[in-house]
Amino acid sequence: MVRIKSLILAALSYFSSALSLPGDTSGDLNVSKKRYDSPSIDERAQVVVDAFRMSWEGYYKYAFPHDELRPITNTARDSRNGWGASAVDALSTALVMGQKDIVNQILDHIPNIDYTTTSTDVSLFETTIRYLGGMISGYDFLTGPLDDLADKVRLAPLDCSRNPEKSLTLHTQKENVDALLAQSKNLANALSYGFETPSGIPYNLLNFANRSYIDEPNGLATVGTLILEWKRLADLSGNQTYASIVEKAESYLLRPMPASSEPWPGLLGFRINVTNGEFLDARGGWGGGTDSFYEYLIKMFVYDPEHYSEYRDRWILAADSSIAHLASHPEPRPDITFLASYDGQNIIQSSSHLACFDGGNFILGGLVLKNQTYINFGLELVNGCHETYTATATQIGPEAFRWDPSRVPPEQVEFFQKNGFYISASDYILRPETIESYYYAYRATSDPKYQDWAWDAFVAITSTTKIGSAYCGIGNVNTPDGGGFYDYMESFWFAEVLKYSYLIFAEENDWQVAKDGVNKWVFNTEAHPFKVAGS
Repeated sequence: MVRIKSLILAALSYFSSALSLPGDTSGDLNVSKKRYDSPSIDERAQVVVDAFRMSWEGYYKYAFPHDELRPITNTARDSRNGWGASAVDALSTALVMGQKDIVNQILDHIPNIDYTTTSTDVSLFETTIRYLGGMISGYDFLTGPLDDLADKVRLAPLDCSRNPEKSLTLHTQKENVDALLAQSKNLANALSYGFETPSGIPYNLLNFANRSYIDEPNGLATVGTLILEWKRLADLSGNQTYASIVEKAESYLLRPMPASSEPWPGLLGFRINVTNGEFLDARGGWGGGTDSFYEYLIKMFVYDPEHYSEYRDRWILAADSSIAHLASHPEPRPDITFLASYDGQNIIQSSSHLACFDGGNFILGGLVLKNQTYINFGLELVNGCHETYTATATQIGPEAFRWDPSRVPPEQVEFFQKNGFYISASDYILRPETIESYYYAYRATSDPKYQDWAWDAFVAITSTTKIGSAYCGIGNVNTPDGGGFYDYMESFWFAEVLKYSYLIFAEENDWQVAKDGVNKWVFNTEAHPFKVAGS
C-alpha cells in the first residue's frame, strides 16, 4: 500500500476542520519509502500547533480540570490524582509554541490545585516528572525568555467548588508565575515523607490521606528519575534539602550493591530493597522501568557539569557496556541495530517503544562529550526504531517487539524475515520516544531526512489515532485502521509527542538542543525544559 501525495498535502487543512468535526480514521496509511512533495518546514510546524490546539480544546471543553480527556465519549479520566495532569503537562509545550491563551488558562488553574489531597495513591516518579517538572519548566520560561506570555492582568474564573460565593478573581502576572514555584514546593513537601526510610531510598507509591506507602521494592527508573527535578527545585528555591534527599537515594545507584547486580560496568538491575538500598536482581536494559535512570546520568552532567561529573562517568560506563554487550543485529536484518535486554549476562532479544529514546540519549551524550562514536551509535539506534515504524500497516511502531528467531510466532514468520523483528505487543498509546530520537538526530546532524521521518510519523499517528474530540491510543499498529481505540488521551501527548514534533521544525532558540554540546536548557524525561545551572 502506498500513501498518496494528497495525504500529506491534505494535512494542512485537516486539523482546522478537525477542531469541530469528529475524525474519520479509516484509509490507506501505509507510507512508502519514496519521497513526495510535502509542506514546507514552517507549514509542518503550524500543522503540529493546530493539532495541539485541537487536542487542548477537546480536553478543556470536556475534561478540564481532570487529568485526561476521553475523546470518544467526551468525558474525563483521573489517573494522576485528579490535579489536572494534562493541563500541567501541556504548559511548557504551549509556551514554546507561543500559545498565550492556553498558557494563561493553565496559569489560572495551577494556583488552585491542592497537592495535599487526593483519593488515590500517588506515584512519586510520575508526579515528579509530570507535575513538578511541568511547573518548574513553566517557571523557568516565564521568569526568563518567555515572560511576555503571561498576561499582565487577567480576570479569571475561580474554582467555584472552593469559592461558591464568587466566580471571578483578579490574577496578576507575578502572582500566577510565582505560584508555579510555590506550588512546586508545596508538592515536593507533600511527597518528601516518602524518603523517610532506613536507607533513604524512597517508596514510590504514597497514600497522602494517612502518610503511608505501599511497602514494596522500588525500581531503578523510579528512584533514578527524580534528581533533575528536585535539584532544579532546590536551586530555584534556595532549599538544598530537596537536592540532598534525592542525592542520597541516587548514591545507591551510583555505587550499587551487591556486585552481582551490575552484570557489566554501569548496567544495573531493576528492583531495589527500600530498607537497605541493595538491588534484588540483575535484570535490566534501556526499556520501561530502567530507562530514564541512564537518561538522567548524562542530563545531570548537562545541568551542572561541575557537581555531577560522577554521573557523567557512570553514563559512559553504561554506554560503553551497552555498545559492547547489548547491541544486537537481527538475523534476517543485520543492518539494523537494537539494544537487547538482559538477566544477569543472559541476553534477551526484546525491546519496546519506550526504549526508542535510547538513540537520542546516545546522541546527546556524544554531543556533550564531543564523542562521535556515541553519536554514530545513537544514529544506528534511531534507524532501528524507524524500521519498526515503516514495517507496520499504520506506519506506527508497536509497544513491544522481539527478534529472537527461536520464538517467532507462526503467523509472523514472513513479517520477521522481511523486517528483522516481530511484534510482541501491538498497541500504541501515543508514546513519544521515536520522534524524540528523531529530534536529537536532526539537532546533531542537520540532516532533513530526520525531519521527514518525524513528519511521516506525525501524519501516521494523527491520521490513525484521531477520533471524536482529539486523539487516543489504538490496539493494533499492524492493521490499517489501528485495530480499535482506547478511550483516553495520555498527558504526555501534550508534553512530549507534540513538543518534539514541533521543535524539530521550529526556529532556533536557546532551549533547542545545541549541536555544539553547550546547552542552556536540558529536557526532563517528560520533555519539560529546565534552565541549566548558572544560565
